[in-house]
Amino acid sequence: MTYLEILQSYNLTALRWTAIFFAVFLLGLSKSGIKGIGIIIVVILAFVFGEKASTGVLLPMLITADIFAVIYYNRHAQWKYIKKLMPWMIVGVLIGVWVGNDISEVLFKRIMAVIIIGSVLIMFYTENRKKTSVPTNKWFSGTTGFLAGFTTMVGNLAGPISNIYFLAMRLPKNEFIGTAAWLFFIINVFKLPFHFFVWKTVTKETLVLNTVLIPAIIIGFFLGVAIVKLISNINYRRFILIVTAIGGVIMLFR
Repeated sequence: MTYLEILQSYNLTALRWTAIFFAVFLLGLSKSGIKGIGIIIVVILAFVFGEKASTGVLLPMLITADIFAVIYYNRHAQWKYIKKLMPWMIVGVLIGVWVGNDISEVLFKRIMAVIIIGSVLIMFYTENRKKTSVPTNKWFSGTTGFLAGFTTMVGNLAGPISNIYFLAMRLPKNEFIGTAAWLFFIINVFKLPFHFFVWKTVTKETLVLNTVLIPAIIIGFFLGVAIVKLISNINYRRFILIVTAIGGVIMLFR
């Protein structure tokens, strides 16, 4: 099939193309540091392609956006947090590969919704607690890492989980963004072979579709960078909580 024939094979209406480009534009914004809107991206793409199939469409675009993020925010990355989370995230990804391969679409959607709502509740609790000290318990980083790995594999939904961790660590805005950028670039690259060879959700056809959408990622990313510069650390934390909560409700009741 030719490039154009592959795109035509999706039989996407103008409305769906618009929704996809909007979702990918939001992806660029998200990777620039406008955290919390990742859930909305997942909801839109799941509506167009289906819950599981959408994970394969989204993953290469996530990696593309991650590349921009790690280049721009590289100097702010705090590697000690990445080292704490990464081993547990890898375990979570491997469990997610096994569980998610045979899970039904309905159950898959319900798991995604429950994870999001649970994450939001924990985030609000964490943000409103009176203590300003950061958790040092290994169980906290281990549990968070495992859940982030599992959720990123089954639905590209690790954003709320990682947000909980980095909010709890009281990371300033740029350190938050830079650390998350490297963490997810590494784990998304690690996930790619499983989507190719096990789930078969990343294909030649989905990669062709991805190439059309790259400009939307670039526009969203650099617009987001400009917006992030205008947001204070306190308002940045509040924004993450509010937008994540909205996205969780949308996923639960859509």
